Amino acid sequence: MHTLAAGTSYADLMFQGLPRIIATAFLTSTDGIVVIDPGPSTSLPALERHLAALGAQVADVTAVWLTHIHLDHAGATGTLLRKNPRLSVVVHEVGAPHMADPSRLLASAGRLYGDQMGPLWGEVLPVPVTAIRPVRGGEVLTNGGRPWRVAYTPGHASHHVSFFSPDTGIAFVGDTAGVQVMPGGFVLPPTPPPDIDVPQWLQSLATIEAWRPSSLVLTHFGPTHTVASHLAELRDHLQMVDRFAREAMTRSGEEPDQEAWFTDRIRMEMTRRMGEADLRAYQVAGRFDLNWRGLRRFVSRGGR
Repeated sequence: MHTLAAGTSYADLMFQGLPRIIATAFLTSTDGIVVIDPGPSTSLPALERHLAALGAQVADVTAVWLTHIHLDHAGATGTLLRKNPRLSVVVHEVGAPHMADPSRLLASAGRLYGDQMGPLWGEVLPVPVTAIRPVRGGEVLTNGGRPWRVAYTPGHASHHVSFFSPDTGIAFVGDTAGVQVMPGGFVLPPTPPPDIDVPQWLQSLATIEAWRPSSLVLTHFGPTHTVASHLAELRDHLQMVDRFAREAMTRSGEEPDQEAWFTDRIRMEMTRRMGEADLRAYQVAGRFDLNWRGLRRFVSRGGR
């Protein structure tokens, strides 16, 4: 458990037994405990251990705030509701129906992960409609008297939101600020299907910058305090991978050959700054083949 500010902390869910892949956050106050991005059901034992370290259990959690509904961020939400039906769930209005009925979400994820769905994510249960608090951006949530601003930050996902505390300067940004599995490491844009939108993503980075946060907390993984340089690097890398995808699609050969060219280019860029072990951690947090598929879909659908 790592403290960010009074009543604000994050912890490592040790996803698939690996460190620094998925971080979940806790807001603790006399109002109860808010969990931001609880992760998948396969990591629930770790989540419950971290709650115990706070002197709490699932019954003490009052709300789950989701940056978006991808399974590595939100998959455990329905299971938490089964354990504690009093929970409320804050989620963007576009993602809300898929939390209530995850069948389409699971079908989409199944096309990407195949027979690894169970080992990776575990059970994904529906969230009762009555527990869902949909947001669209612009709201202010309160925990323990501390206001948290909600902003709509699409690009990685069409239903992505971020949360910002003006008094602490902390922004929980999900995947909008990229993947950085080691402090000061390469900032990788995670671009899986189905709804990558590069121009929207760049606008979302401007939205986050306008908050003037002192720290960004990434789900993959943890805080960065060099906000300006981090966002500048992500902006550069987002435009770089978009360029790589477009170049790959102009090359002769079958689609698997184009994917191989794209993923090789990403590896070449990243191995300039890290060894193979760190590269494998990035592959778990933001698979390069899925990044290709998301960008290919974006470009092929006329994305600019």
